Amino acid sequence: MSIVVTASEVQKNFGLWHDRAQKEPVQITKHGRESAYLVSAETYNELWACYRRTVGVRDLSEAEMAMIRDAEIPEAHAYEIEDLSDSDTNASPAPRT
Repeated sequence: MSIVVTASEVQKNFGLWHDRAQKEPVQITKHGRESAYLVSAETYNELWACYRRTVGVRDLSEAEMAMIRDAEIPEAHAYEIEDLSDSDTNASPAPRT
C-alpha cells in the first residue's frame, strides 16, 4: 500500500523519496510513529476533490432538502430498528427481506 520511511531518511534523501511518492504514497514516521505522508500532486488533488465538508441543515437549499426527503434506501440496506439486537449495536444490521 505505502512505503514506510523515517523522517531522517526522507531528510537525507529527499529526491529519492520524492520520486517514489510519484508512484505510491510514502508514510513518514518520527520516533517510530506515523507522522506524515508524502504523495504526488495527482494523489493530493484526487484526495482533496473527494474531501467532504459538513454543511449545516440551515445552509441547504429547498431543492437539496427535497432531494433528502425524496431519497429512498436501497432494499439491500433497508432495515428496521427492531431488527437489531443488543449484541448488534456495533455491527451492521441485516438487510430486510
